[in-house]
Amino acid sequence: MLVHLLPLSCARPRPAAAACSSSRNGPSSCADSGPWARAGGRGARRRAMRGRTDVEPETPRRGRRGGSGGGDDDGHDPHGAGSGGAALLETVRRLLLAREEADAEGDEKEEEEQGQFPKRWAIVFLCFSAFLLCNMDRVNMSIAILPMSAEFGWNPQTVGLIQSSFFWGYLLTQIAGGIWADTVGGKTVLGFGVVWWSIATALTPIAAKLGLPFLLVVRAFMGIGEGVAMPAMNNILSKWVPVSERSRSLALVYSGMYLGSVTGLAFSPLLIHKYGWPSVFYTFGSLGAVWFTTWATKAYSSPLEDPGISAAEKKLITSQSTAGEPVKTIPWKLILSKPPVWALIVSHFCHNWGTFILLTWMPTYYNQVLKFDLMESGLLCVLPWFTMAVSANVGGWIADTLVSRGVSVTTVRKIMQSIGFLGPAFFLTQLSHVNSPAMAVLCMACSQGTDAFSQSGLYSNHQDIGPRYAGVLLGLSNTAGVLAGVFGTAATGYILQHGSWDNVFEVSVVLYLVGTLVWNVFSTGEKILD
Repeated sequence: MLVHLLPLSCARPRPAAAACSSSRNGPSSCADSGPWARAGGRGARRRAMRGRTDVEPETPRRGRRGGSGGGDDDGHDPHGAGSGGAALLETVRRLLLAREEADAEGDEKEEEEQGQFPKRWAIVFLCFSAFLLCNMDRVNMSIAILPMSAEFGWNPQTVGLIQSSFFWGYLLTQIAGGIWADTVGGKTVLGFGVVWWSIATALTPIAAKLGLPFLLVVRAFMGIGEGVAMPAMNNILSKWVPVSERSRSLALVYSGMYLGSVTGLAFSPLLIHKYGWPSVFYTFGSLGAVWFTTWATKAYSSPLEDPGISAAEKKLITSQSTAGEPVKTIPWKLILSKPPVWALIVSHFCHNWGTFILLTWMPTYYNQVLKFDLMESGLLCVLPWFTMAVSANVGGWIADTLVSRGVSVTTVRKIMQSIGFLGPAFFLTQLSHVNSPAMAVLCMACSQGTDAFSQSGLYSNHQDIGPRYAGVLLGLSNTAGVLAGVFGTAATGYILQHGSWDNVFEVSVVLYLVGTLVWNVFSTGEKILD
């Protein structure tokens, strides 16, 4: 604030200053008028504070010679002192302005250093936790299905049917969840989803013992709850996270899914070994209640609704936010007329075909092909998902860094998604050429590690092209992704009954290549929907 005080104090008139122009008062009166008068008078001061350096004093400088008032020159250039003083003043003024701008930009950082954790990152962490639970509850069936199929006598085709039944419900709520989130707010929708799928998870053992139809219904109900999670999360982050932090925040949230797979695949065998397969569903299902208690009291759909957020952080978010007001109606015709929207839909389908096959069938692959037992199968499944969690965050930081250095968002999205397609395609083709289990696991880890770069590609693109409709757009593209899960998971069971694992991976590779082509031709990082 010194920059505002300085010119006011400098420009304050002094009674003795006017006497400098009168010869009746003598030079001693000039001396009494203070240093500003000696530097060139009020006119010089005003021009100096306006940033002028060509200052000419209104009254010549008068010096002192042993207290004598005689003479009007002290041996110095009467213009030099005024120019030098004004130049010095201008330098000080500019330094103070620069300091004030730096202080303004550092307001938020200063608040955080004083102990206030950014609320937007608290929201991101809660979404991360929800997605951790989401995949814990999803992958536990891929481990439990082995002892369950032995107990109930299920063949591979029945196993594929059970695995795909989750996607029946998941498919139903993608678009509905996006519309719901964009109109009523993401907090309500995500909270509903977690509670719903947690109850369905806990009911799974009971349904399995009642019979196959009951199990299929409960798994579909679980899919209904998880189906609203991604659209709701996308809606929340479009309002809470600035554009400059978009890739890394989404990467962190989606890494919660990968770490959820790690946690589920690591702990499920231990629980099954000690307490039996029903314990997995009871244990994981109960964790949703713990999460919901925190979510209900701490989360808000947008920073404008949060009374606890700091003014500096709210200003930062709203100044970079492109989400706008909640939508009243969905312009379906406009949305579906845009080629980048269809690029999202097709690419999401191609991406999820391979991802969901690995998600649901990997333990079976390890057990049947690599001859690992249940404990080894679950523990070795951890490595690829842990690799995804790490590489997703690495990809997010790379993407945000490229954007901050001036690379266009379109270019960044295309680069990251091309890695997310071509990386898995390459490593899956190597599986048929490796002979050792260690190399097979390494190929799986590399495949899924490169797959995770998609979080900074197509998964970030919904907020790029239509931030106000981020939930609806994700619902649309993820519907296609879910269809890939439904058909891909069921088709894998059919292929295995009539073919081999090589055939399963070949189909995934072809779709990855198709997705790469469509994405690079039609996608964009620019906003196309207001």
